[in-house]
Amino acid sequence: MKKILVVDDSALMRRVLCDIIKTDPEFEVAQTASDGLEALEILKKTSFDAVVCDVNMPKMSGLGLLKELQKNQIPARVMMASTDTKEGSKTALDALDLGALDFVHKPDRSFDCRNAEFQEEFLRTLHAVSDSKAPTFQRTTVSNASAIDRTRKLASLVKKSGPMGGKSIVAIASSTGGPKALQSVIPRLPANLDAPVLLVQHMPVGFTKTLADRLNAASEITVKEAEEGEILTKGCVYLSKGGMHMNVVPKNGNTVIHYSNEPIREGVKPCANYMYESLVNCSFDNIVGVVMTGMGADGTAGMKNLKNAKKVHVIAQEETTCAVYGMPKAIVKEGLSDQIVPLEQIAQEIILHTGVN
Repeated sequence: MKKILVVDDSALMRRVLCDIIKTDPEFEVAQTASDGLEALEILKKTSFDAVVCDVNMPKMSGLGLLKELQKNQIPARVMMASTDTKEGSKTALDALDLGALDFVHKPDRSFDCRNAEFQEEFLRTLHAVSDSKAPTFQRTTVSNASAIDRTRKLASLVKKSGPMGGKSIVAIASSTGGPKALQSVIPRLPANLDAPVLLVQHMPVGFTKTLADRLNAASEITVKEAEEGEILTKGCVYLSKGGMHMNVVPKNGNTVIHYSNEPIREGVKPCANYMYESLVNCSFDNIVGVVMTGMGADGTAGMKNLKNAKKVHVIAQEETTCAVYGMPKAIVKEGLSDQIVPLEQIAQEIILHTGVN
């Protein structure tokens, strides 16, 4: 049974969250804390399979707790559950930057936490976080600065070696642990990448614009939240909006973004399966699929359908560098992967298989 620490300054909310956790036979609420400072003292002495943490608390906030965990190298798998992690909130992404593995938006009223939709999302997220192999304090061993220099040199060599031939596109899928992992991939792609990049990151409505802006600020390549009807251009990353499924369709000799509103698939919306399947009808000669960290198997069915129709080079993120080895594992298990590479090498493999212009 997995032991959970619940941290929230509201006694009522602590009770509600504990009641939800207790409905799952795999979990046990081992301890509770009323603020970040109390939680920090507990975590110095005791380890848990996951920590459910509020953001705004007296004495020490949830973000303050994450900073202290980093500073003191205290391993913990943290899931934020706060009214602050709502549409467009910067707080949720700040928490992910500081090492939280995922988040849920906690309704303002404790009564609304008892609805089935919130409970299902809460427990699904808690399962992903508790299954993670990545503790909060874990950082990549290679700095982004040195890695970016390396991929610039690689891009220069690829350019000198000549064009790759044909029209290329890259399609990336990621989930739990993705926002942090993407910081080790997207900023390392050159502005002159000879392909557009499609990206499905499982996030709620309102968060994807903020994530796109953050990645764009850290990158040479352009990163944006994809818009309906937008024509795909090389050297641009198109991040799917939350709450809709992103497809690409041919139109007037171009390939454009098209959002669809089918039901949730694989428990998520957007779902990468739709993105991969939509590429079947598009005129790309060279497709590079990348499946990164995340719970579940999103991407596997879509990739299988795409590979049956077209030649695709599939890159799966290597297990020890994943926060949750679910989505890449499913790809590997189905025999769909052409390469299994650690997180730090994904960008260079994309460059090698698409080229630069």
